[in-house]
Amino acid sequence: MLTEREKMAAGDWYSCIDAELEILRTAASDACHAHNNLPPSRRRPLSAPLRALFASHGEDCMIEGQFHCSYGCNISLGSYVYLNVGCVILDSAQVRIGDHTMIGPNTQILCADHHRNFEKRRQALERALPVTIGADVWIGAAALILPGVTIGDGAIIGAGSVVTRDVAPGAVVTGNPARPH
Repeated sequence: MLTEREKMAAGDWYSCIDAELEILRTAASDACHAHNNLPPSRRRPLSAPLRALFASHGEDCMIEGQFHCSYGCNISLGSYVYLNVGCVILDSAQVRIGDHTMIGPNTQILCADHHRNFEKRRQALERALPVTIGADVWIGAAALILPGVTIGDGAIIGAGSVVTRDVAPGAVVTGNPARPH
């Protein structure tokens, strides 16, 4: 029998109301709180609390304050990644962000997909779909990246866009839902 964490990692339906997952979320909240309360000069290149939390990170990454993630242990950053103020990553699945990618303020990257059946939602059932963002991507302010999306290298996501589908390498997408420009 799989634990809820193992089901989450496998992309199966799992209950997010689970003691082991709560411990991980609390550790992530504590690390984000520590990061967000550091003087800006101590968040460069990547603060110690987030370095200890993330699955991996390259060199010279920068995450501004008011950052939030749900687990952190599922986040992998390439080198020279920049997240502007107020970014949120709900990383119930793997989130990979490639080298030299820049993410605008108040952008949200979401992996949790809640059940369509309300009775199952009442049971706190959800599944986690990974998000992959390639190298040299620019994501404008307040974009929303939905579960299971892959954004190809060199793509540009317009400010305020809602990305519901994969984005081809080099593409420029805008709108809700985001479409090629």
